[in-house]
Formats: sequence, C-alpha cells, structure tokens
Amino acid sequence: MSSRAQARPDAGPAPERTFFGQPWGLANLFGVEMWERFSFYGMQGILVFYMYYAAGEGGLGMDKAAATSIVGAYGGLVYMAALVASLVADRMLGSERTLFWSAVLVMCGHISLAVLPNTLGLAIGLVAIAVGSGGVKTCASVVLGQLYGRADTRRDAGFSIFYMGVNIGALFGPLLTGWLWGMKGFHWGFGLAAVGMAAGLVQYILMRKTTIGAAGHEVPNPLRPAGYALWAAVAVVVVGACIALIATGVVALEQLSTVVTVAALVAAVVLWCQMFFSPLTTKVERSRLLGFIPMYVSGVLFFGIFQQQFTVLAIYADVRLDRHLGGWELSPAWIQSFNPLFIIIFSGIFAAVWTKLGDRQWSYPVKFGVANVIIGVSLFFFLPFAGGGENSTPLYAIVWILFLFTMGELMLSPVGNSLATKVAPAAFPSRMFAVWLMAVAMGTSLAGTLAGFYNPEDASAERAFFIVLGVASIALGVVLLALRGWVLRRFVDVR
Repeated sequence: MSSRAQARPDAGPAPERTFFGQPWGLANLFGVEMWERFSFYGMQGILVFYMYYAAGEGGLGMDKAAATSIVGAYGGLVYMAALVASLVADRMLGSERTLFWSAVLVMCGHISLAVLPNTLGLAIGLVAIAVGSGGVKTCASVVLGQLYGRADTRRDAGFSIFYMGVNIGALFGPLLTGWLWGMKGFHWGFGLAAVGMAAGLVQYILMRKTTIGAAGHEVPNPLRPAGYALWAAVAVVVVGACIALIATGVVALEQLSTVVTVAALVAAVVLWCQMFFSPLTTKVERSRLLGFIPMYVSGVLFFGIFQQQFTVLAIYADVRLDRHLGGWELSPAWIQSFNPLFIIIFSGIFAAVWTKLGDRQWSYPVKFGVANVIIGVSLFFFLPFAGGGENSTPLYAIVWILFLFTMGELMLSPVGNSLATKVAPAAFPSRMFAVWLMAVAMGTSLAGTLAGFYNPEDASAERAFFIVLGVASIALGVVLLALRGWVLRRFVDVR
C-alpha cells in the first residue's frame, strides 16, 4: 500500500482559537462595541456644551437646567431602548441581526447631528442614537453571553475584557471630538463620531461569519405574523404622543429626565412581571428573579451617582475646575476620559483576579454592595472645595474622585451585565438584560433630575447635595451586604 493511501494517525480536534483565553467571537464584539462607544462618548463628551453654549460660540444657547435634563433623559432613553431591542431580538430578528441593524441606526444618528442644523439635527440625531445604542448594548452582551456555557468560569473575565473595549472607545472619543470641537466647531466633532461608527460596522461585517457563528441567531419566542401590525400601531401611537407632549409644552424640557426615570421604572416592573408569571419560566428561574430585585435597586442608585459625570461633573469641569496642566489648558470634554482610562488600566487586573479566584471570588451581592459604598465615599471628597470660585478645584481632586468612581464601576457594571445573562430565564435572555438596563436607564435619567438640585453658588447647598447622595449610597451598600445570604439562596446555583 502506498504511503498516500495509508491512514494518518488521528491528531485530535484542532485547538480552539481564543482571544486572551476567551472565545474568538469576543474579539469581534469587543471591536464593534469599542467603535460604537467611541462614537457615543465622543458625541456625549461635547453634547451638553453644544446645548448651553451661546449661538456665537456654535451652541444652541439653552438654559443649563434644560441642557442637563435633556442629557439625562437622552442617556436614560439609550438604555430604555433596550426594551425595544429585547422584544425585537426575542420575537423577530434574534440578537445578532438586531445588533447589526442597531449599529446602522447609530451611524445615521451621528450623521444627522453632524450635517443637520440646530434643534432639527439635535432631535433626529439623539433619537436615532438612543434607539440604536440601546440595541447595540443589549444585543452585543446577549450574543457574548451565548458564547459561554452557564458553568464556564471564564464568563466574568470575558465580560471584563469586553468592558475594556467599551472604555477604549470611551477614552479616545471625548479626546478627539473635544479636540475637533476646539479646532473646527461642534459639528466636526459630531462628524468624527459618525466616522468611528462606520469603522465599527465595517469591522463587524468582515468578521461576522467567522467569529460569531450561530450565537444570537435563534429567535427564542417568535412573534406570530398577525402581531406585527399591532406592534407597528403601538409604536406609532407612542412616538406620536411623545412628540405632541413635548411640542405643546405639556412636558417641559426640564422635566424630561424625571419622565424617563418613571417610564424606566414602569417598564422594568412590567418586564419583570411578564417573566415571573410566564408559564415558560421555571420555579428556579422565578427564585432567581426575586433575588435580582435588591441588585436592581443597588444598580439604580449607583448609576444615579456615576452618570453625574455627564451632568453635574461636566458643568463643574467647565466652570469650577482648574484645567491648566503646565502651560496647557485641557478641554472640559477631556475630563470625561479619565474614567475610561482607569477602566483600561484596571479592567484587565480585575479580570485576572476574578479568573484566578474562580469559585472563591466575591459573590454578586458582595461586589454590588462594595461598589455602592465606594462611590458613596467618593462624593465626600468634593466637600473641601464646596462654594469655591472659578478654577478653585485642583485637577488632582477630580482625578482621585473619578478613580474611586472607576473602582466602584468595575465592581458593578460589567459584573451586572454578566449576572443578567446568568440569571435570565431560558425563554427571555434579551428581555432579562433589558430589565438590567432599565436600572441603568433609571440611574442615568435620575442623574439629570438630581442635577437640578445642585447649586454651586451656595456652599451649604452644595455640601448637602454631596452628603445626602453619599450617605444614601453607603447605607444601601451596607444593607445589600447584610442581605447577601438571602440573595444567594434565591439565586440557587448562581453565586
């Protein structure tokens, strides 16, 4: 028998191609989310300034209270759009296709901000970006979660690496759009955000078939064809009602963030009840849903403080912070890059620690409780500078505060994403993640509402603002730590 005809010895299955020890699909999702966050945070880094700067400076000349309320409402709507994305993914397109078309919508929104004038471009752009970003955030994490088995201990580390990609985009977005804003004006900055999202789409398309595979293609709970017309009618009525309420002044711009906060709470309760009382949900899955409630409350307050970066801290950086570094003055938009810089530095460390500890790592309620305590403590570092004038707060103080914000964020945000995919009922993977994002929506819009109570002109009122929020967060963290045993019993086999 010739050597060509001889059977070759079995070499076994080819080794799995990995990305930092994780499934290779993480690399593609890492990239598309990085570019989407580049465009998102690049735009948001200059958004509040665009709204309240005078027309002669290229802005829209809005009142600061209205501007911060819009920022809070817009940020909340981004996460509320997860509701729409979860329904579309679970019942119509599947998570992967919803992710793709959401990214296309984000790019269109940034183009609108860049080329359309005044409030027309603002309205169209923010709505398109909010809806699209909600879809990207929801479905990218759901698809990522489907790359792992429930018992795969790499999951939390994988989500932490994914979160590092988010923050690479969040780091460079404000730096580059803030630079273009100073050089060419606001619309050039918005245009760069559109280019970034286009780059993310090209990368995702090129790697789509070879890295994602079948993940996210299943439609878990398909909608009957007769239901499509009903869904379309409801969408038209809801959008039309929102436009009419704002256009007629029934809902003032200053109230938008409060309206979104309430709407997010209602949406979360409805979604949770749908899953809890569904015959498709098992007894064990219902128990996990009960255990998720205190985690949800913890997340709301955490993000209500954390998202002050885009409301109170943005204005603080513009009018109170000494931004001079040597002979160079930093753009106020660049202050928003400190948090993602710290995330990039420390997310790998956190991922390595969770991987090394394995089953010995802190449980989910402990991580959440510690996060609330840390971010609560961080607010007390504002107190020595309360009531100061222009350039009265040194740069190192904000850097330290944002470092503490980051430590809390790494304990809660990527871990919360992982938890939502782990405790989700089998029939509602995207919907459960949408419930978690409703906590982020409530916190983000709440940040816009709380900004209305911040008064930097009155030292005692400024101190009270930070003390009340700080004490509330610390107290909630301590309560969650005390409830950790109850939560873990409800989670059954999820620690």
